[in-house]
This record gives sequence, structure tokens and C-alpha cells, in this order.
Amino acid sequence: MPTVSVKWHKEVFPTVEIDTDQPPYVFKCQLYDLTGVPPERQKIMMKGGLLKDDADWSKLGVKEGQRLMMLGTADEVPKAPEKGPIFVEDLPEEEQGGASLGYTAGLVNLGNTCYMNSTIQCLHSVPELKSALQKYSGGPGSEMDPSSHTLTLATRDLFSELDKSHRPVAPMRFLTVLRNKYPQFAQQTNTGLYMQQDAEECWSQLVYTLSQRLQPPPDGRLAPANVKEVFGIDLTSMVKCVESGEESSERETVYSLKCHISSEVNHLYEGLKQGFKSELEKFSPALGRTVIHVKESLISHLPPYLTVQFVRFFWKKESKQKAKILRKVDYPLVLDVLDFCSEDLKEKLRSPRQVLREEEDKKAGLKRKSKEEDGVGNSANNKEIQPSMSVKDINMQDAQEKTASVDGTSQPVSSGSGAGDSEVLTQHQPSLDSQLTGIYDLVAVLTHKGRSADSGHYVAWVKQENGKWIKFNDEDAIPQREEDITKLSGGGDWHMAYICLYKARSVIPTGSSQTT
Repeated sequence: MPTVSVKWHKEVFPTVEIDTDQPPYVFKCQLYDLTGVPPERQKIMMKGGLLKDDADWSKLGVKEGQRLMMLGTADEVPKAPEKGPIFVEDLPEEEQGGASLGYTAGLVNLGNTCYMNSTIQCLHSVPELKSALQKYSGGPGSEMDPSSHTLTLATRDLFSELDKSHRPVAPMRFLTVLRNKYPQFAQQTNTGLYMQQDAEECWSQLVYTLSQRLQPPPDGRLAPANVKEVFGIDLTSMVKCVESGEESSERETVYSLKCHISSEVNHLYEGLKQGFKSELEKFSPALGRTVIHVKESLISHLPPYLTVQFVRFFWKKESKQKAKILRKVDYPLVLDVLDFCSEDLKEKLRSPRQVLREEEDKKAGLKRKSKEEDGVGNSANNKEIQPSMSVKDINMQDAQEKTASVDGTSQPVSSGSGAGDSEVLTQHQPSLDSQLTGIYDLVAVLTHKGRSADSGHYVAWVKQENGKWIKFNDEDAIPQREEDITKLSGGGDWHMAYICLYKARSVIPTGSSQTT
């Protein structure tokens, strides 16, 4: 890659690398990071004229050490105000900007990279992962697997830049390292443009790489650096031969649950249920040949963050491409996975769920009492929390009311953080002393708009620490209402959920010194 110097007004940037495998637009994004001049306002003088976004570097004859000149202003030319001053606090909340709402920067689309941008924004919302990355500097095996080490460092630096920047970030280095580690993301069309990729593949590859590099500490303590403890789901499966009846057991760790979609599936719960039972071809020692086996799985360990993938794409032999299932599949804002757990895990969850239920009952009672004291307890506008149906029958209205079934009895479950009683850690980061309940709150949704995995557009919808939802459409960060998030269930050409990220509700055991 040639290194050039760029003169902009009175400033000179002496060492700017040009990746000639990338279009000039990417080079302009580099200069945007250095100068704050958006690519569309940059005029870069080259021999023979101005540098175009889609020019061919091989035909431009750029030489090592060559000096280029750039024109353009970092800010729009000031105009006289048409109206008097308006203070931020007087604006509607959705117009107050990212700083006041507490959300981070967007990501510049570097050419069909929305799949990567949306993945990064969702994973960036996990505090435990950010904490682990901040502490990462290398460790054993870095020399043996330098590409994974470099990708982990690039992820760490990109997360840090997103937290610090007040303007969209161009993820140049991260994209280059990702394509070097996984060449599938560097595929190009016949015209030389980079192809759209599958966001789930990007998500899975990145989490896998981080799980290899962010290992638990040598002393075996549970720590944020153990990616498996943040996202890992342990499954115990019984595999039975249909013909001979012979059985075997399997154990595995996965990083997402699959929601299979068929004509019978209308809700996430139904799709997950299908995913826990499957058929596979396997060799039978008793029969001496490959036969059909039935595999039934249960969750034996739950993580603080639960990833669910909607299996919307499948390979269509006739057209030789990935086709998309557009069927509407509702998903809840509150997900209870107790029915998918093993008996041992259910027993472990019983006590924390009881603590959570008692705390939520207590808060609900206090809330009603407060309303009655104010003389509005019987108002039609102050609806009491109603008991929910079984989780099997939960619908979107139940989810919006933040209710869930606890230990088989209908009980309300609040989405608030709780106050007063330090036993409960609702909507807080799961701590080393906390216990999971099997109940999860939706904190991020990655959606796809379009008819094919190899085209269309990906967007991230992320819940912030202040409870507000933000739509990250590449560089644009747009506040959303919670009811907008429940409309991403599919059934048409609008954005539909492809990956959902849920955060566990946890409680602190009685006697713990930790408080919320």
C-alpha cells in the first residue's frame, strides 16, 4: 500500500496509507477521520483532475510519497439564523441529539457494510464485552494466531472510538482486518464492488474469534473476559435411533438459539420449540449403517445475554441463491425460557424466580398504594398490572405490558430497575454474585429489509442504558419508541427481526453484601 502526504489548508498529514484494493471512497473516509470533512465535500486534486469515488487506483499512477491536495470545509458555511435561539431543553426529546439521550456514534457505510455495522452496534451494547476488550492486550497464542489477535484488537479500538466520538465513525481498520481473517467478507462483484454479506455470519464469526482470544483467567474465576460466560448456552441432548431405539447423550455449547420458521410458527416461542427437536442422519453401530435419529435438546446452562436467530434464509436449489422467508413471527419484549431448560436447571432457577416474583409483587403493591393515596387509584387511566398467560401463550400485548409466567403461576414481571430492596438486580448487569432467573429483556434487534440475504439492508435497533431505543442506520442514529420495536416481526418488505439479543434479569442471593 503506497503512503502519501495530504495537504489540507495549512495542515499536512505526512503518512496516509492508501489501500489500493479498496475504492477511493474508503480513502476519503480516512481523510474524514483526520479532518472532519465529509467525503461528499472533499475535492482531492490528482494528476489529470479530481479523484472520483469509484476511480481505479491502478490507472491513477499514485506513487510512494506523492503529495495530494484536498479542498473542503469540515463544517457547513455559517448562515444567519432565521429564528431566535432555542434552548436544548425546550426541544422535543427526539430532537435533542445523541449527547443528551446518552447514545453513541453511528458507523459510516464503506460500501455494502451495513451487515457489519449493525452487528457491531448490537454487540457494542454489551457492557461485559466492552469491559473484557478494554483489558485485552494479547496473551498466550497471539503469535500462533495473529489474525484473531489483530481482529480482537481492532474490535477493542472500534468500541472505544464509538464511545468517544461525537460524529459517525469510519470502521476502516476493523473492516480490513475482518476481511483478512475471513476472506468471504471480501467477495466482489464482476464490476469490482464489494458484495452484501450475511449479518448472522459476521456476528457468529466475530463472537467465535472473541471467544478464542478473550479467555477466562488462569485461576478459573468467573470474569467478564470469559466470552462463553457472557453468551454461551450449554445444551444437553438425547439422540435416539428411530429404527433400533438405541440412545446416546451429547453436550455442546452454542452461542445462539435458532427460531425455525414454518407455516405453523407465529411466535418466537413456537419457532424455538421446533429448534430443540430435530432429525439427523447418523451411523448406527447396532444396524451398521446410517439411519435417521431424533435429537431432543434442553438448556443446561444459561448466559447473561441470550442471542436468538430467526432462520429466515435458506438455499434455493432452483435459483442457486439464498431465499428469504417473509412470514410474520412475533417476538416478546420479555422472554421466559424456563420451559426449554433441563430439570436440574429449573431447580436452580426456582429460588431466584421466587425472589424476583416477591419483589415485583412488593413493588406493584406499593405502586397501587401510592395511587390510592393520591386519590387516583380507581381512575380508568391507572390500569393495574394484570396476570399474564403461560409463556406458551404470551402475545405481543403481554410483552408490551412486561409480564411473564414465573414457576407456573401467573405473576407480573416489571422491566424497571427496582428500588429499595437490594436483593434484586433487575435490568442491571449480571454480577459475579447474581443468579439468573430464566427471564430476559430485549435489548437489541438486528433487522434485514429486502428479499435476499445477498442484497437488501441491515439495521441495528439498540436499547440504551437510559431505557431509550435507538435505530442505528449506518451513520444515522435515530431515537425510536418502544412500540416501534414490536413492529419488526416481518410479514412484508419492511425491516424484520433477524437476530434478537436478550439480557437476563438476575437477583442477588440473600446475605450478599452487594447492592444494586
